[in-house]
Parts: sequence; structure tokens; C-alpha cells
Amino acid sequence: MHRYLTAFLIWLTATLPALSEGEKTGQFDYYVMALSWSPNWCALEGDSRNSPQCEARHDHGWILHGLWPQFHRGFPSYCPTAERPPSRGMTNAMADIMGTGGLAWHQWKKHGTCTGLSAAQYYALSREAYATVTRPKVFRKLTKDVKLPASVVEDAFLKANPTLERDGVTITCKQAHIQEARICLSRDLKPVPCGQDVVRDCKMKDALFTPVR
Repeated sequence: MHRYLTAFLIWLTATLPALSEGEKTGQFDYYVMALSWSPNWCALEGDSRNSPQCEARHDHGWILHGLWPQFHRGFPSYCPTAERPPSRGMTNAMADIMGTGGLAWHQWKKHGTCTGLSAAQYYALSREAYATVTRPKVFRKLTKDVKLPASVVEDAFLKANPTLERDGVTITCKQAHIQEARICLSRDLKPVPCGQDVVRDCKMKDALFTPVR
């Protein structure tokens, strides 16, 4: 009995490092592009961190949280890759659409490594994805906090992007605020339906939406 236990522990010790490195890079079904409403993130988290993203001079509205490889159920993360990590200059260059270079670095480490792309290719694809979707201008016209159904945000994205279908857009909430619009895209950035674990919309009728600073 002890012999079998010892053999199992040896096998487990040898296996754990490989399991902890993440899934195999390049193997996924589609992308989720997450667009975060920056003023809400700043109100909930960014201001307390003194994030430069929240400075009024940047005028951020919908920023790119990330471009995430996704399975039909679940997602890969922190994949082992032979690609070199991005330089600081490369990550800082993404701050115009991602808020900070730090976010760009985190997105590469957690999600970009699973795409099978180099860091430069991943950032270029992320920028291309961001450009494919029209961010509704109506939200930039707000002058004060408003409460609205999350479905109104989804409707605005669908109206601004006629090629999107309702099952390809998900609106999320966090701490009673609108958090993100998540848009599902094929590997060549065409709209596709979201998987069952992504498509769950926020059901709030009075989610808070704060104006651009």
C-alpha cells in the first residue's frame, strides 16, 4: 500500500508543474473582446489605486479591457509560450485604448500567451478588434450619473453595430454599476454567438452609469 502511495506522490509531483503552466497555446474556439466603461471602473477601483487611467485629461470612455481566447465552455490562461514578452514601450503604446501599459502587460501574460501569436501580433490584433466595433456615442453625452437597465446598453451596441446579434453581446455589472460590454468574435474577428458561460447578461434594471470625466 505504501509502495503505491509513494509511486502516486512521485507521479503527482512530476505532473503538477506542467498542469500549473496553463493550456496549450493556440488552441481555442473564439475571442471575447471586453470593453470596460472606464469612469465606472475608476469609481469602483481605479481612483483608490490612483490609476493614471482615471485622470480627466485622458477622456476615456469605453476602453479595451482585453481580447480573450475562449473555448465554447471555459477559457485558457497563462499558457506556456516560446514568444518573448512585450517590451515596456510596446505595452505603453497600448495605453491609448487600454488605459495603462500595466493592463496591456497583464492581458498579454494571462490571455495573449494563449493565442499562439507574438506579443506584437497580439497587440495589433487587439487594436484591430477594438476598431471593428463602434462604441455608442450616446454614453459620452452624459453629464451626470444615471441609472438604467443593462439591456439599454446592449441595445445601444446593437444599434451602433448592425452586424452584431443579441447572442453575440453580453453586458456585465459589478457592484451595481455597468461594468463591461463583451463582444464575441471569431478568430478572424467576425461576430459570432457567445458560449453559454459568456452569454449571461446582467439583469439589473437600475445599474449605475457615470459620465466621462
